[in-house]
Amino acid sequence: MIELTGVNKWFGEFQALKNIDLSVARGEKIVVCGPSGSGKSTMIRLINRLEAHQSGRIVVDGIELTDDLQAIEKIRAEVGMVFQSFNLFPHLTVLENLTLAPVWVHHTPRQEARELAMQLLVRVRIPEQAAKYPGQLSGGQQQRVAIARALAMRPKVMLFDEPTSALDPEMIKEVLEVMIELAQEGMTMLVVTHEMGFARTVADRIVFMDQGEIVESGTPRDFFAAPKTDRARLFLSQILGH
Repeated sequence: MIELTGVNKWFGEFQALKNIDLSVARGEKIVVCGPSGSGKSTMIRLINRLEAHQSGRIVVDGIELTDDLQAIEKIRAEVGMVFQSFNLFPHLTVLENLTLAPVWVHHTPRQEARELAMQLLVRVRIPEQAAKYPGQLSGGQQQRVAIARALAMRPKVMLFDEPTSALDPEMIKEVLEVMIELAQEGMTMLVVTHEMGFARTVADRIVFMDQGEIVESGTPRDFFAAPKTDRARLFLSQILGH
């Protein structure tokens, strides 16, 4: 579904990603973890061209990401993205936030878009919030709206960039529950997160990054029980406290 081969990314003199090779199979759930500044968010942003890579290849569902705008639009239509900061339109209701893109991008009839939006709000467990504005919701509710909005485009892949890091602890659980359900339904997911309980529950594979490189990758069982590198061991001791 996603193939990164020899991908490099610089910001000026700083090399943010170094020879990244990663393939994500259809239906696979990958959790990307690592210390801050390790390139995790940059890598995920390359996949729907929020950032451009300077060398290497990125192919999503058979389409190579280049400067070709048509290819970028095609990929963005297939790839849903959920950010740290919910990025909802504050002047639109929850329902309007969900129907905007399907109506404008996919030319979905308005009534059909509304019906889908309501189904998705039921799925993320907040149908009663449809007429409210984002500012009237808790952080956990806003993030669930953001997930529903991404799903409204019927994506083949969902990218999550630290979706719970801006939330209070009691709200994290409600967002992770929605993500776990999505995973169980077979969605292809690439998730940057520090939520190691979620990683154990959901991930088919954990990818550990540090200093712009993929240092190791393996099953959750192997990664938590016997990390192969000192860098991963140090990271786990810091994050798990042992």
